[in-house]
Amino acid sequence: MNRLFYIGISIAAVVILAAVFAPLLATHDVNAQNLALRFASPSAEHWFGTDALGRDVFSRILFGARISLYVGITVVTVSGVFGIFIGAIAGFYGGLADKFLSGYVFNVFLAFPGLLLAIALVAFLGAGLGKLILALCIIGWVGYARVMRGQVLKVREYDFVQAAKALGAGNMRILFTHIMPNAIQPLIVQASLGMAGAVLSEASLSFLGLGIPPPAPSWGTMIEEARQYFSITPHVLFFPGIAIALTVLAFNFIGDGLREYLDPKQRTR
Repeated sequence: MNRLFYIGISIAAVVILAAVFAPLLATHDVNAQNLALRFASPSAEHWFGTDALGRDVFSRILFGARISLYVGITVVTVSGVFGIFIGAIAGFYGGLADKFLSGYVFNVFLAFPGLLLAIALVAFLGAGLGKLILALCIIGWVGYARVMRGQVLKVREYDFVQAAKALGAGNMRILFTHIMPNAIQPLIVQASLGMAGAVLSEASLSFLGLGIPPPAPSWGTMIEEARQYFSITPHVLFFPGIAIALTVLAFNFIGDGLREYLDPKQRTR
């Protein structure tokens, strides 16, 4: 493992601990307003200052970590499971199933930019946490399916798979017992990078007003609310921006480190 991997693990651990223990670490109620202290600078009372409504920025960032990680984990889990299943079916059976799935369905989803398609879906479905997650799952499963299909096409030609066929093992047993466990490694890297993408997409959609509606302390919503006051009080925008950047960077570092570790060629290099 390289140094960046351990840096990513350290940052991700801090973010996860902050999200888990947010009720204990928060110094103020995330929705408590105090207009007399609006735009207060960072101090011992308010570590990251306050926003336009006098709410504590530090406490809102802690609870925003909960939203970001919840969205990321849910999107990666749902889209990963669905994409892996579809990709495995396409790669294992081939023929018309593979032609329809990889030749038509995959390409239809890949023909649109991911964020643009997510914006269209959320605009159609409406704002809300559940609808946001559904939209990100709809655009996210194709990446897992393509990777899994490629891996299955390779692994199904290995000698131990051919031996299992010769011994009369059924298709489902071969697929789930022999092929998928040996094809899953690149999906671990894909999941790590998918976490970074989901966190960034949630922040982007919330910034555009299509994500989680206020007063939920979403990092993207915090940036959107602070945007017009940036020239007066830059700290209100700076801290949630840093939180997004560090979280996305951490999962990207983890993905790069896992890719290097799981690939013998890169590990040797």
